[in-house]
Amino acid sequence: MSAVRKIRADGFTLIELMITIAIFAITLTFGVSSYRSWVLNNQIRNAAESISNGIMLARAEAVKCNANVAFTIGTGSSWTVTHADACGNQPAGSVLQARSSSEGSKNVTVSTAPVAVSPTPPTNTITFNNLGIVVPNADTSATPTNFTLGISPSAVGTGVTLRPLWVQIGVGGSSRVCDPSIAAKTPPDPRMCY
Repeated sequence: MSAVRKIRADGFTLIELMITIAIFAITLTFGVSSYRSWVLNNQIRNAAESISNGIMLARAEAVKCNANVAFTIGTGSSWTVTHADACGNQPAGSVLQARSSSEGSKNVTVSTAPVAVSPTPPTNTITFNNLGIVVPNADTSATPTNFTLGISPSAVGTGVTLRPLWVQIGVGGSSRVCDPSIAAKTPPDPRMCY
């Protein structure tokens, strides 16, 4: 009697490998759009928090220096805080702090909503006095009441869900980040815009 030798094959068949690759590709396709949404929404959040922090810095510096300090939005989500008046050894017009839009929010766009559009259109400048209160800008342009932050259309792909945010400036000069998509409910959600 001869012993029959059994041959055992280790590994994967070509069909098993193709099915695994197909499942991985489908999962990756769904994951990429979710990841892209997450990245872009984080850029919006970073820019909103940065703008809010810049406004608070300008307000605090105005109180500290007992002089007018201006917060200005530049291109994209970049901003600068400058001394509108001389402060100690800092001459008027000197930059206290600046932020580039490439610092965590390169795709974010910012638009403003003014108190009024007449007699001049709004600028992207908010001036604070020595009490930390918003005062008219030196060029008599309207002061914005909020900044709307979103993503430029060229950066958004298919399947991406965005959540634009607002940075609201209060009458007393305070700032807060809010979400305009939050509906009014009882009790009110603190993320809601008023």
